[in-house]
Amino acid sequence: MVLDYKISEENNIQFLELSGELIDKNQAIDLIKAVDELLEYGKNKLVIDLSNLKYMNSSGLNVLIQLLTKTRTRGGESVICHVSKKVNELLIITKLNTLFKVTDTKEEALKLLA
Repeated sequence: MVLDYKISEENNIQFLELSGELIDKNQAIDLIKAVDELLEYGKNKLVIDLSNLKYMNSSGLNVLIQLLTKTRTRGGESVICHVSKKVNELLIITKLNTLFKVTDTKEEALKLLA
C-alpha cells in the first residue's frame, strides 16, 4: 500500500491527512516538498491527522520528526491527532511522545495551535 496525503487549510492552520502506510522515507518526498512550500509562505502551523494511516515504522517516524523540525525551525508547531493504538505504542517505545504534541481530536489540536 502506498502513502497518500491531503492538505487543507482552516484559520491559517494547515491540516495534513495521511492515509495508507508510511514505511519508507522515499514515499514522503512529495509530502516534504509540499510542506516546504507551505513554510515558504509562512504557513508554519500543522495538524497531522493519522486516523487513516494503517501502518508506520521507524522510517515513518523519521518523516514525522522532519515535519516537526521544519515547522519549529520556522517558528511554528506541529500537532499529531487521531493516533492509532499501534502508532501510539511506537511513539511511547521510542519516547517520541515527549517530543510531539499528541491529541485525540482535530479540535484539541486546533486549540494547541490557536
